[in-house]
Amino acid sequence: MAKKAALESIVLLKNNKQILPLKKNIKSIAIIGPEANDPRLGGYSGPGNHPVSILNGIKAKVGDSVNITFTKGCNRIQEDFIAIPEEQFFYIEDKLIKTGLKAAYYNNILLEGEPALTRIDPNIDFRWTLFSPDQQKINYDFYSVRWTGKLRSPITKKLNIGIKGDDGYRLFINNELIIDNWKKQTVQQITKPYFFEKDKVYDIKVEFYETTGNVWFKMIWDANKVEDHETEIANAVIQAKNADIALVCVGIEEGEFRDRAFLSLPGRQEELINAIAKTETPVVVVLVGGSAITMEQWRNNVDAIVDVWYPGDEGGNAIADIIFGDYNPAGRLPITFPLHESQLPLYYNHKPTGRGDDYINLSGKPLFSFGYGLSYTTFKYSDIQLKKSTITTTESTILSCKITNTGSYDGDEVVQLYIKDVYASVARPVTELKGFKRIHIKKGETKEVHFEITPELLKMLDKDLNYIVEPGDFRLTIGAASNDIRLRTFLTIRE
Repeated sequence: MAKKAALESIVLLKNNKQILPLKKNIKSIAIIGPEANDPRLGGYSGPGNHPVSILNGIKAKVGDSVNITFTKGCNRIQEDFIAIPEEQFFYIEDKLIKTGLKAAYYNNILLEGEPALTRIDPNIDFRWTLFSPDQQKINYDFYSVRWTGKLRSPITKKLNIGIKGDDGYRLFINNELIIDNWKKQTVQQITKPYFFEKDKVYDIKVEFYETTGNVWFKMIWDANKVEDHETEIANAVIQAKNADIALVCVGIEEGEFRDRAFLSLPGRQEELINAIAKTETPVVVVLVGGSAITMEQWRNNVDAIVDVWYPGDEGGNAIADIIFGDYNPAGRLPITFPLHESQLPLYYNHKPTGRGDDYINLSGKPLFSFGYGLSYTTFKYSDIQLKKSTITTTESTILSCKITNTGSYDGDEVVQLYIKDVYASVARPVTELKGFKRIHIKKGETKEVHFEITPELLKMLDKDLNYIVEPGDFRLTIGAASNDIRLRTFLTIRE
């Protein structure tokens, strides 16, 4: 069941020159990306029941007959600044070196009086959202903290060091005020360059206050990160150059207090895709995630794109079946993918405006429309018919059409029914999905599809918020997506 659900939901978004499915005699595959060996099940999920990664699914499919290499290339979320790790901090007590920082918490925002709580914090990397730092001793809001201790530098280098957090903060190094940002504010990241010497010890003091709301607060620097990123991508490029095809597995993540401000791939994943694309090795991008992704920076540079969503426990095996053609993909998008965030909101069933929807420097059309999805085969739609083209407000009729598999593979087609009330008494959507049927058709075969057009499909809310079926003309369209209409006819409703 898990594998069946994954197979039926995966959407093929692009397939230039029929690069997919891969031939069974392929000699080598470079599997690259942070999603390849991480079988994620979703933003809110348990560990699953032995989930299969994309990497392991491909390996199980090809066995020893294909040379498989893997490199991560980059992290999914890859910031240039990281929280300073706890192994860099220590304090001295009774002439003994102890790890962590001394922390004094005050139930006011001025660091005044005796602290309500003192403790040792391993480093400064906190999210206090639903609770205060200590529910028994510290206010939920309106408190302040002072951290003191020492930092040992791991390298000799001018680093950018600072704070990422909300409300007020100050950073002192060797009693020198490096950052003074003592004001109420949303999350701000401020860093300053500071020259560090390897193994040298520096006195650290950080002061912070919070008035209301959630707290995200951490002390950050960029030690060793840029070099690591470049090395990871360079290694991925080498592997791609030496392979017959590159399977680049990238994705997004989201969750509570982790909404996406941008719809592009986070971190350096777009840079990774483009670096692999420049090798001239054919590139198949596998997208993992639960919502829309913009692709303008890399879409035209790759050969194929497969959106697998969060594919579940059997995801890796299902993806392998689709990549190698043991299953013909027929998933369809349940949402609209925009070209750019500035187009939002963007949906197929909007109300009519009487105006165009283009921008000065951007089309009003989406990247991929609601209901979109490709197949390894092709289908011809024909012979749309209504059993009765005129009915009363209480009657039903049957809409039928024929679908022929004109390609070289057996496969499923998702036949979609859209309806528009041509002249309604209140504003109605330009079109609405009112039904769909997924049918399996062998190559060369033709099947007839039927939809029952009932009053339930035609009803609407009138100006008094009563459900009615309004007399008039309705446009009935059949297509492979909301923007790929193949057949149309009209139904007239009489009193």
